Amino acid sequence: MNRKGNIVIKNKRAEFDYEFLEKYTAGIVLAGTEIKSIRAGKASLVDSYCFFSGNELYIRGLHISEYWWGNLNNHDPRRERKLLLTRKELNKLYKKTKEKGLTIIASKLYISEKGYTKLVIGLARGKKSYDKRESIKEKDIKRDLSRAERNFR
Repeated sequence: MNRKGNIVIKNKRAEFDYEFLEKYTAGIVLAGTEIKSIRAGKASLVDSYCFFSGNELYIRGLHISEYWWGNLNNHDPRRERKLLLTRKELNKLYKKTKEKGLTIIASKLYISEKGYTKLVIGLARGKKSYDKRESIKEKDIKRDLSRAERNFR
């Protein structure tokens, strides 16, 4: 059985495809069967992004599998879910997303110590192919250094 706070679902592709300028932690409005599926680790952030509808921020593309023991009251796995941020943060994000090339991407979904589901979102700019190659080079260099450090001991 999982304890509170140890469920972490990451969007590894987001770190590779986007350069994060700012990060925020947002609450997320969920149905009862959705939180049970997340606690079972049955969620995916691949291809998810955030958008504004009116003055509210929503996430689209977050896949939370149907709960195994849920019956007729089960949720739609791909429905749009409302994100909870302060009005000041929402206004700031809204202004920034109007700039060319900026979007809001979800990078991590986790359960906090209090048992609430939190979503780490980031204001991001898409990387060009040469930026991606640079990221791969940096990762290779870090890996080689850590190997050399381990072998040196």
